[in-house]
Amino acid sequence: MLHFWWGSTGDCMKKAIILGALFALFPHTGHAQMTETVCEDTARLEKQIFGKTGAMILGYGLRGPDSFIEIWVEPESRDWTLVQTYTNGTSCVMAMGEHWEVPQAGDDPA
Repeated sequence: MLHFWWGSTGDCMKKAIILGALFALFPHTGHAQMTETVCEDTARLEKQIFGKTGAMILGYGLRGPDSFIEIWVEPESRDWTLVQTYTNGTSCVMAMGEHWEVPQAGDDPA
């Protein structure tokens, strides 16, 4: 499982930096809690995680009157992060994954 997440040798350093940033931001988070939602001040989250990886917002949409969802994607690795941002200035990492694809018009989704 870890080999799948780490990918090639070239991606190891970048992902180690991301993990280091997560541990630095959230030192109270135990190992078993890493699968849970992680929340932080929006500006700090964007600077500490997305600022170091070069991830960009690919899209966003309203989730309710006080929050919206963002999809952040790293252009080179195509790693993606789903973030819920609240109007109070807090953002939460809801999910992360790999191999983000943008379908072309007329592509079969299967």
